Amino acid sequence: MRRIGHALGRTPLLKGLPVEVGVITAVAFCVALGFGILAPAIPVFARSFGVSTMAASSVISVFALVRFISSPAAGAMVNRFSERSVLATGLIIVSVSSLAAGFSQTFVQLIVLRGIGGLGSTMFTVSALSLLLRTVSADQRGRATSAYQSGFLFGGIAGPLVGGLVVAFSIRAPFFVYSATLGIAAVVTLVFLSPSKLHEKEEAVSHGESAALETLGDALRHPAYRAAISVNFITGFVTLGLRMAIVPLFVTEGLKRGATWSGIGFLVAAAIQAVLLLPAGRMADTQGRRKALIIGSIALAAGMLVISISDYAANALGTASIVGLVLFLVALGTQGAGSAFLSSAPAAVVGDIVGGKRGGIVVSTFQMMSDLGIVIGPLVAGLLVDLLDFDWAFIAATALCLVSLLVVVAMPETLKKAQPA
Repeated sequence: MRRIGHALGRTPLLKGLPVEVGVITAVAFCVALGFGILAPAIPVFARSFGVSTMAASSVISVFALVRFISSPAAGAMVNRFSERSVLATGLIIVSVSSLAAGFSQTFVQLIVLRGIGGLGSTMFTVSALSLLLRTVSADQRGRATSAYQSGFLFGGIAGPLVGGLVVAFSIRAPFFVYSATLGIAAVVTLVFLSPSKLHEKEEAVSHGESAALETLGDALRHPAYRAAISVNFITGFVTLGLRMAIVPLFVTEGLKRGATWSGIGFLVAAAIQAVLLLPAGRMADTQGRRKALIIGSIALAAGMLVISISDYAANALGTASIVGLVLFLVALGTQGAGSAFLSSAPAAVVGDIVGGKRGGIVVSTFQMMSDLGIVIGPLVAGLLVDLLDFDWAFIAATALCLVSLLVVVAMPETLKKAQPA
């Protein structure tokens, strides 16, 4: 097993990083792979109990809601116990609850078990990010976070591809496969993350850092932390909330194209994000977090602006014109580029703020902002589309991105470069 860990460390994305980064990245891949298999099946399975479409959708919402409200508790657990134990426990909770959900006989059983899974999920994400930031040095945090995000990205791409085959076997099967992938992730965590070695690495990192801000109050008074949580909120609002909920409707109702083009657009965004993850993380570590945040924020705003222009082009030139569709793909690609930079730099800022110390509440609050954006984004965008048009939803998102950009421009750089001897 040790050989596997060192093999991971030789891959381009992980080269030069601690073995622990490869382990956490592998865990993230297992989690995202299983969730990608399960997610499309959840509403269909819920509907099999004879409930309404809204009730079926609530199974997804309850998972996200429990994640959001339990983040502070997860942060407190990280501060009270070790990240390794919270991480493994969270994975086991989601694994067992998903296994039980697969055997659900009523809708109530399903929704309760998915809620329990949400608690385990936030335990995993808070502890994993906290552990990642505490076991790498300041000049590795951007690349380490990019590697971690790549695990989610590639797992999320592979999951739906496998999911079609699994669902064909049984509508309950995805729950069992998801449970299995989480079980594997828990085993990897317990086997590869040695408590003694983690302690040694954490001590080495914290001794090399300047004074850290471990309390949430201290962190919130730091302009760089406020910029990081602002960016994380906007990222959740735009890329994970509005884009996932509104863009598929825009393609079919605004551009008058088949739903396949939504998938193509998301694939373009994911591919560009994957290509730029490593360069973006390296930039955050060598040229500073602030520069990477500015580039990512500009790209995200530009992507939203271009997608609103694509709607205008479709209306002005007619849906038969290919211009609107081309602009749509360009917009999604631009957003993918922005996501690459915003996947690493904000978390690296949080790592700099914590300074190698245990800051579970600081990390969990940072994560909560993304979850809040995911909850609010679809609601606000959906309301604007219902009352006005798609343009207004996209322009509102562009304005939010620009506000976030102003906060980033005003923040101080948190990367402390080594001074020459």
